[in-house]
Amino acid sequence: MPRTYPCGGGPVRLVSTDWLLERLGKGIIILDVQPNVHDYIMEHIPGAIYMNEGHFRTHVRHQPARFVPAGTTQPILRSAGLKSDVPVVVYTGVGAAKGWGDGLEQTMVAYSLARYGHNNVCVLDGGLDQWKKEGKPLAKEYAVAKPSNFEAMVREDYYIEYGEFRKIKDRDDVIVLDARPPEKYEGQSFWMKPGHIPGAVNLPWQDLMDEKNKALLRPEGEVMAILGKHGVHSEKTIICSCGTGREATNEFLLFKFYLGYNHVRLHEGAFTEWVSYPENSTVTGKNPR
Repeated sequence: MPRTYPCGGGPVRLVSTDWLLERLGKGIIILDVQPNVHDYIMEHIPGAIYMNEGHFRTHVRHQPARFVPAGTTQPILRSAGLKSDVPVVVYTGVGAAKGWGDGLEQTMVAYSLARYGHNNVCVLDGGLDQWKKEGKPLAKEYAVAKPSNFEAMVREDYYIEYGEFRKIKDRDDVIVLDARPPEKYEGQSFWMKPGHIPGAVNLPWQDLMDEKNKALLRPEGEVMAILGKHGVHSEKTIICSCGTGREATNEFLLFKFYLGYNHVRLHEGAFTEWVSYPENSTVTGKNPR
C-alpha cells in the first residue's frame, strides 16, 4: 500500500512532494540543505532558504565531528527565520551544480533541528530529485529569511554519550546498529582501526532507501522485512551508530519518529569516537546475523 503522509509523529515527520506543493507560500519554512550553495543557486524549490549541515558540528578535544553547543547554533537558526512550532520542510538533492549529494543531508539537518529544540520538522521524502521528477516548480530567486527569536536547547535524550554506551551496548535488550556500507563495517576504511564496534550489527542505511533515489524511503513492507531480517524490533533499545554519526541519523529518524519506537538513541560519536580510545578493540568480518 502507498505510504500515508505525513508519516510519523513527534517533532519529525516524513512528508510527500504533493503535501509540500499544496503548502507553498502558506506560512511554512523550507530549507534547502543541498551539499553546496551552488546547487541551491542553480535550482531550488520556490521559497527555500539555504542551510548547510556543516553548521552543526566541529572539532572538540580529540573528536573531529561533535555537535556544537546550543548557544552556538542559535544565531544560525534565528538568522534562517526558524520558529520552534512553525513547520520547517527540509530537503536535499544530488545537486545540479556539484553532484555531491548522497541523500543524508536532509536527515542530518532534520535530526539537528529536532536535537536543538524544533518541534515541527518535516523531511521531504524523495527530496529535490523526486520533486523534479514529478515536474514540480523550481526557482532561482533567493528567498528572504526573516530573523526570528528561536530559543535553542538540547534534547539530551536523543543521543547516548560514550560512557553510557560502553556500559549498556552488550546487554541482551540492546541492539547496536552500524549504518555504514558493508565494506566499511567489515574491513579497513578511513579510520585508524579496521572493522566495527564489537557486537554491532550492520544495517546499511542505503538498504532502506530506493535504489535510484537515496532520499526516498522504501515502501513500508520492504522496510519492515529488512528490519526483521536484522532482528530489529520495538522491544529492544536501539542504538543507531555508523562512522561519524551522520549515516545513523537516517535510521534514528525512521525508528524514533516514522515508526514510533520508544527506545531509540543516536550514538553521535559513533565509530570515530570509539577508535579514538586506544583501549577499545574492533572486529572485522561480516555481519554476525
